[in-house]
Amino acid sequence: MHPTIPRSSNELRDSAVFWRAALGYLFRGRFRWPGGHVAPAGTRVPDDFSGICVASMDDPACDDLMLGYLRQLGIDAVRLDYGYSGPDNHPERFLNRLLDDGFKVLLRLIPPPEEARQMLKPGTQQRWRQFVAKALLDYGERLEGVEIGNTVNRRAWAGFTTLNHFMQAWNIAHELAREQGVTLAGPNVSDFEPPLNAGFLALMAKRDCLPDIHTDNLFVERAFEPEFYDRKILGRRLGPLHKLNLVKKARLLGRLGAEYGVDRTWSTTAFWTIKRIVRRLARGEEKQADYIARYMVLAAASGGLERAYWGPLVSQREGLVDDGTGREADHELVAFYDGNNGSVENYRVRPALHAYANFIRLIPGATYTGGHGTERSLQIHSFETAEHRLHVLWTINARAADLKALYSEADLAAAEPIGRDGEVLDELPCLVTESPLYLRWPLSRPVAVIPGGRVLKDVRIDGNRPGGRYYLHRDGRWLGLVFAADRQQADLLIDALHPDRITPPSDDNKLRKSRNVIWTLDDPSQPGKLLAAKKPHRLKFNKRITDALKPAKSLRSWNGACELLRHGIDSPLPVATFSRDGGVDTLNNWYICEYAGDVPSVKDFFLAYSAGELEYLGVSRGRFFDLLCRFVLRLHEVGVYFRDLTGGNILVHQQGDGEIRFSLIDTGRARFYPGATPFSKRMADLARTCYKLDWPLREEFMGRYLGAHGKRFNWRYRLPFAMFDWKLNIKRKLKGKKRPVK
Repeated sequence: MHPTIPRSSNELRDSAVFWRAALGYLFRGRFRWPGGHVAPAGTRVPDDFSGICVASMDDPACDDLMLGYLRQLGIDAVRLDYGYSGPDNHPERFLNRLLDDGFKVLLRLIPPPEEARQMLKPGTQQRWRQFVAKALLDYGERLEGVEIGNTVNRRAWAGFTTLNHFMQAWNIAHELAREQGVTLAGPNVSDFEPPLNAGFLALMAKRDCLPDIHTDNLFVERAFEPEFYDRKILGRRLGPLHKLNLVKKARLLGRLGAEYGVDRTWSTTAFWTIKRIVRRLARGEEKQADYIARYMVLAAASGGLERAYWGPLVSQREGLVDDGTGREADHELVAFYDGNNGSVENYRVRPALHAYANFIRLIPGATYTGGHGTERSLQIHSFETAEHRLHVLWTINARAADLKALYSEADLAAAEPIGRDGEVLDELPCLVTESPLYLRWPLSRPVAVIPGGRVLKDVRIDGNRPGGRYYLHRDGRWLGLVFAADRQQADLLIDALHPDRITPPSDDNKLRKSRNVIWTLDDPSQPGKLLAAKKPHRLKFNKRITDALKPAKSLRSWNGACELLRHGIDSPLPVATFSRDGGVDTLNNWYICEYAGDVPSVKDFFLAYSAGELEYLGVSRGRFFDLLCRFVLRLHEVGVYFRDLTGGNILVHQQGDGEIRFSLIDTGRARFYPGATPFSKRMADLARTCYKLDWPLREEFMGRYLGAHGKRFNWRYRLPFAMFDWKLNIKRKLKGKKRPVK
C-alpha cells in the first residue's frame, strides 16, 4: 500500500500496526529460510489444487464454450470477478451456469476503481454494503467462497488510494460474510511482496477480521523462468544469496498465513504474457505452455499453497485461449477480469491449455516424494498416486540432458513417456529439454534416478523447434547430435553424416577452403535437397591451444545457430554436429546445417551502394538500410552479441512477394545476454557490418539505427568504427593486401 497522512488517531494506530509488521518482516530477516528453496518430500497435493480464472460475454454462446474449455481442462475450481455491473448482466448469467453445473466458484467482489477511491465516504460505503449483501444473500451458500481485494498493492489498478480505503471495504465484507457463514479470502496482494501481506494480516488480526483463506497473486514472471531466483531482489548475480525461487516464495507465503492463524494460502492469479515472452524468444505460445507446466509442478511440490489458479482463461495477451482480437484488453486483467473480448468463432486454443490439462490429469491428488536434480539447470520431480509412480523432468531454457544418464535401461524400457501436452509418445526421447516430460511407471515398480545427473556440458538446443526432436549419438569415440522427424530419419542421418562416413569435399562441391572448409552434400533423408558441412581446416599454433579449452568449433556453431533460432533470428537450420566424446580434437569436428543456396549477402549490397548504385537487385538503398536496420535492432534487443556481424555473414533472402528476410551464418562466436545487448557490444557488431561502407553511407545507416534509440552518430559511436578500420588495415598491410577503397 501507499503510505499517506492518517486522518485520525485510529488511522494512525492502524497505519502503525501495518507498517510495524511490514517493516518487521523485512528487517528481521523473515526471508531467511535455509533450504526453503527446496520442495519438501511428503507433501500431498490437494485433489482440487488447480483453479482457473474465467469470464464470459454478452453472447450466451460464450457460456457454453467456456464450460467446454473447463471440461477439457478437467477442472472444477474457478474464480469469477463480479463487479457492480455484474447483476442482471452476463457475469450473473454465467455465475448461475457455473453453480448449476457444480463448479466450485470463488467469487471475487470488486468495487469500481472510482468507487474504491471514495470508499471513506458514507454513500460509497453504503453502495458497497448493499452490493456485497445482495451477492452473499443470492449466492453465498452455493459459493466456495468470496475474495475481497484485487491487487491491493497496485493503487492504479485497484483504486484503493490508502490503507484505510481498503480496510473500510474489507471490514464491511468481513462483517457480512460472517453473518452469512461464507468463506472469506483475501487480501489479494499482487506479486511477491510478503512485507505487505504481513502488514495486512497483522492489521486484520488486530481488528479481529482475518480471512479464512490468505490470497496472493504469486507471479514469478519477472524471474523469466519458473525455476530462477527473483532477479528484481538484489539483482541477478546475488540471487543465490536469498534463493527466492517459486518454491521458497510459496512456502514463505504459506508460513506467513499460518503464523496469523490462517492455515490456507491460495494464489488466485498467475500467468506469463505472450508479449513479454516474445520480447526475447520465438514461439511464445510454446514457451507459455512450457512455463505453465513447470510453474504448476513447482507450486504443487512446494507445499506452501493449497490451491493455485491460472488466469485469465481467455485473452489475447495471456490467455490459455486466444480471443482472436489481436489486441490487449483495455485494462489489467489481473485486477479485473470482467469479460472476454472478441467473437467466440475466432477463439483459438493455445498449447498452454493442453499443458495445463495434462498437469491437472496427472498431479493433483498425488504425493510429492522429492526432487532428484543435482543442479537448477536440470529438474527431476517425483510423485506417487494410488496406482503410479510419476517423474516430471525438464531443463532450463536451451539446455539438454541425456535421459540414459539419468535412468537404467530397464527403468526406461518400463516407462510410459507422456509429453507436455498429454500425448503418449511413440518413442522415448533421447534428451530431456525445456519442454516437460512425464515418465510413468506402475507404483509396484521401484525406480531410481542415477546420482549426479547433469545437463550436457556446453550443449545448447532450440527446445521448442517444430518438426521433430533431438537425438543423441555416442559410440565411445564421437559425440553427435542430430535433429530429425523420428528415430528412423535420425539413424539415416547419423549413418550418412558420421565422421567415419561423411562425404569429403571435392572441387565440385567445395564452397570455401580457408581456416574452415565448407562444402555441400546430399541430404540423405530428403533426396534432391542439399546440406552444408563445415569443418576446421587449419589453426595457428596459439589457436590450437586456446581452442582446446573451448567446446569444439562445430559445437559452437551448432549452439550459436540453435540460440539464434530460439531468439527468433533466422539461421540455416542445424541438422547435425559431431565432435570427440570426452577428448580434444580441434580439427576433427563437423557441423552440418541446411544449405541456404546461392543467395547474396549484405556485403554484396553494400559494395554496390558504395560504388554509387542507388539500387541493387531491385532494392533501393534507403529501403535496404531500413530493413537491415530493423533486423539488427531486433538482433540486439533480444540480447545477441554476434561478434562477427560482417556483411558476408548476413544472407539476404528475397521473397516472392518482394519482401526481404535476413539470416545469419558463421554462428560460432555469438554470445547471448539475458537482457538487451549493451551498446558497446552493439557498436562492435556494427563496425564489422559497416566496414564495406564509406563514411557518408555509414552515417546514413547508423543514423537510422541510433535514431531508433534517440541517439546521434557522434564521436563516441564513431570511435569503434575508426578503431576497427585501423585494426583491419594493419592486418591487411601485414598480409600484403591492398587497402580497400571507401
